[in-house]
Amino acid sequence: MKADPIDELRRLAAPRPAQPPLAPYLEKVRGGAYTITDRDVEELKAAGMSEEEIFEATAAVAIEEGLRRLDAAAAVLA
Repeated sequence: MKADPIDELRRLAAPRPAQPPLAPYLEKVRGGAYTITDRDVEELKAAGMSEEEIFEATAAVAIEEGLRRLDAAAAVLA
């Protein structure tokens, strides 16, 4: 039996504890990703995070938030 792609996304984007310098940034991703600037990323890099760590955390939180919104829409339609 083939795994459901949405379930696979849920598994891959399962919430993980955020490192202290990353937590406020990830809240910004959740609530208003359009407000993120190069400065936000530069501050994380200055705090010792790699671009790969920042990217992976950003993608995971964006997927997590997208799935949360999908679930909310499905609940309204049910």
